[in-house]
Amino acid sequence: MQTRFGTRRHFLAAGAAAVACGYLGGDRVTAADPFQGWPIGVQSYSLREFSAEDAIRHMQGLGIHYVELFGKHLAVDATDDQISAFKKLLDTAQIKISAHGVSGFTKDHAANQKLFEFAKRAGFNTITADPAPDSFSSLEKLVDQYKIRIAIHNHGPNHRYDKLDQVAGALEGKHPLIGACVDTGHVIRTRQDPVQWVRTLKSRVWALHIKDDIKQDGGSQNVVLGKGHLDVVGLFRALKDIQFPRDGSISLEYEANPQNPLEEMRACLDVTRDAIAKVA
Repeated sequence: MQTRFGTRRHFLAAGAAAVACGYLGGDRVTAADPFQGWPIGVQSYSLREFSAEDAIRHMQGLGIHYVELFGKHLAVDATDDQISAFKKLLDTAQIKISAHGVSGFTKDHAANQKLFEFAKRAGFNTITADPAPDSFSSLEKLVDQYKIRIAIHNHGPNHRYDKLDQVAGALEGKHPLIGACVDTGHVIRTRQDPVQWVRTLKSRVWALHIKDDIKQDGGSQNVVLGKGHLDVVGLFRALKDIQFPRDGSISLEYEANPQNPLEEMRACLDVTRDAIAKVA
């Protein structure tokens, strides 16, 4: 049975006390949690110019408790000792791995399985993915075996998953643990509506990369959330309506200003907090 909006740790100042939340909108939350139970984190690609240690330090400073990692910060071929050391740093910062990606998958079942083994060892349940069409036979077996989700990530104009109907078509008839990671910035660049994506894909939405863009074309130009074409309140209202899972992954991904993105990332998180308050 899928649960919705699981335990979320408070801000560091509030200690390690946890809040148990049920279906979104139906439970009491505490003032110490500005995101009201939503699993808000960052895609560590936003901090790609920083070492893993510095990236964790910056995430801690931003007050988030979830992260979707990309390969520079934790490689899929990391040893058990490396994973253990990395997770100790995360534990100290009270940050949990919500997802990892974006990973490619092919028909090579053994290679695919290595990624699932990595997810199992690192202790997260969602892999954001760019699966080749011939990979699904393998992925059907692996998600069932490991109970780890695959979330198809849309990469923007001219990618094989750049349109809603392409993602929906890829998911049709597939195992329930094969779903979508909606990248709102890339959706905007294809002149489509991220809110419509969420409402159409519904329970197949396992993850999001939340970013805004002022361009609706092939070139990407990230801006602070709400400054471009993203309806931030509408997005969270849609996520509430589809009962986004509480153990899902919602990751701010700010690709601009990679040398020093912290001010803009903090502004994006403020917008996120305000949008959540409006739909709560």
